[in-house]
Amino acid sequence: MELAELSQRMHQFVQSKGWYEADSPRPQQPRNLAISLAVEVGELLELYQWSDSPTPAALAEELADVGLYLLQLASMSGIDLEQAILDKLQRNLGRAWPEA
Repeated sequence: MELAELSQRMHQFVQSKGWYEADSPRPQQPRNLAISLAVEVGELLELYQWSDSPTPAALAEELADVGLYLLQLASMSGIDLEQAILDKLQRNLGRAWPEA
């Protein structure tokens, strides 16, 4: 499945919940999405807080939450996430990191 199709399905889900409505108790604004993304990353980190090996199911669930918020934030901000990733990979090819 392409990233664009995943984004479309994510938008359909959010729309079905009414979260794009002006009076939604969960306003889907870039600021709120960035905060939600950080919260989900925190939940991902929590899996590793006391264990080096969370269950694959728990890890998959938290990674999916992170991915969905990332897709939505990029989409609502007018960012082509697929192209941004490709551009970043290309820039990183020429980047040097200090030796540890």
